[in-house]
Amino acid sequence: MHNILEYGAKPDGKTLCTAAIQKAIDAAADNDGGTVRFPPGTFLSGALRMRSQVTLSLDEGATLLGSRNHADYYGPPTDAEGREVEGDPVFRNLIHGEDLHDIAIRGKGAIDGSGDAFRDKTKKRTKNIYFENCRGVLVEDVRLQDAGCWMQHYRLCEDLTIRNVDVFNHVAFNNDGMNIDSCRNVTITGCRVDSDDDAIVLKSLSEQPCQNVTISDCTISSHCNALKMGTESGGGFVDITIRNCTVFSPKHSKSIYGRQRGLAGIALEIVDGGRLENVTVSEVDIEGVSVPIFLRLGNRARLYGRDEKPGVGTFRNVLLRNITARGTSSIGCSITGLPGHPIEQVTLENVRLGFEGGGTKTDTERQIEEKEASYPESTMFGTLPAYGFYCRHVKGLRFVNLQLGTDQPDLRHAMMFDDAEDVEIDGLDAQFSPGAAAMIRMVQARGAVIRGCSPTSPVDTLLRLQGEATREIRLQRSDVDQIRNVADISPEVPEGALSQE
Repeated sequence: MHNILEYGAKPDGKTLCTAAIQKAIDAAADNDGGTVRFPPGTFLSGALRMRSQVTLSLDEGATLLGSRNHADYYGPPTDAEGREVEGDPVFRNLIHGEDLHDIAIRGKGAIDGSGDAFRDKTKKRTKNIYFENCRGVLVEDVRLQDAGCWMQHYRLCEDLTIRNVDVFNHVAFNNDGMNIDSCRNVTITGCRVDSDDDAIVLKSLSEQPCQNVTISDCTISSHCNALKMGTESGGGFVDITIRNCTVFSPKHSKSIYGRQRGLAGIALEIVDGGRLENVTVSEVDIEGVSVPIFLRLGNRARLYGRDEKPGVGTFRNVLLRNITARGTSSIGCSITGLPGHPIEQVTLENVRLGFEGGGTKTDTERQIEEKEASYPESTMFGTLPAYGFYCRHVKGLRFVNLQLGTDQPDLRHAMMFDDAEDVEIDGLDAQFSPGAAAMIRMVQARGAVIRGCSPTSPVDTLLRLQGEATREIRLQRSDVDQIRNVADISPEVPEGALSQE
């Protein structure tokens, strides 16, 4: 145990303690590892270099306070053993570590980055924690607040655990809560994250995917996206499990980025090449965000160190199960790939979503741009032609036990499919407002099964079919007694495209 007071640190919040704390860290590392203790008090510090086999332990009542002086985050370069070497000064974050193993930050204390001092985007901005290429990392119980940009960034790390951490980040631009970048074997559990920018976000700023990541039992609030994969997706996201989380819009802050009510509850994105594959999101309760579900395969194609731009990535094998949302905006959810590059094999099961409503029939005829290279965001297409789900360039899309409702009457479709192949809708309970457009619209749809659609209130038209490629649309085991017109079929649709069983 190395108490930082014994190395000259002062708990007054005014005396710069960087050198004293660094001495304690180095002493622990040089003694084959140990714990560096922060007793109660406020300790002002610039950048600290973490070392292997060292634990930073913050007592309850202890605060590591980041300096507001940019110069305090620059220091001499070091070798792999942490020894200073000659060279130009290097910028580091408040707690900074590279190529380390068996490190931890724990305790009931706080780490405050004084982030409101770092709003100038022309200068480097500090993160509270930055670990790169480290293995065996534990962060637990601490409170993290007020970073200069991202709160914590773990890049190319392996065997990472973040447990019971409180995050509050609302003082500067790009105030993400937690960034997992190209990491493997990650567990995030029991955390409470409240951030201005994206809250818990997986990224891959390299060609190595985030892989084998579990996020569970977290409470999440964001003015942007609560649970997100992307935007950066060079390697992608593989074998990801998210379960038992609660999402809502921030209640104690004003937005800097995003929207006051939050942009998206669940946002899964591949736009820089890479692959999104084997992802399960389950038992998520969402309240008051703009869009509950946003799935996007795009082609922004950033390089991330590559000599040539990547091709379009892949997005397949995703399960969203037991998702509920209420109080969301009138925009609607979207699942969109690109021409020739569909989102594939996505299942949404036991999903219940409530929207504000208020859409018009004019909205149903909006032509939605592809926006192939645009920044992906749940609001990127504006108000959608469907109040529930707008799905374009998809293959193997399944909805099982889907419930859609609106607070106000909405005259748009409940669901729309454009360039869709092998679609299955099994058990749809969608609110229909008098005079609304057809409940389900299909354009250039090739192979679809609509099963168990039995409205309990009158519906003017169930299906609208368009496009010369539309074929093999089957309506099965559906009670049409409440449906005045089963289908409105455009002239160009081939004869026999719809069958009822």
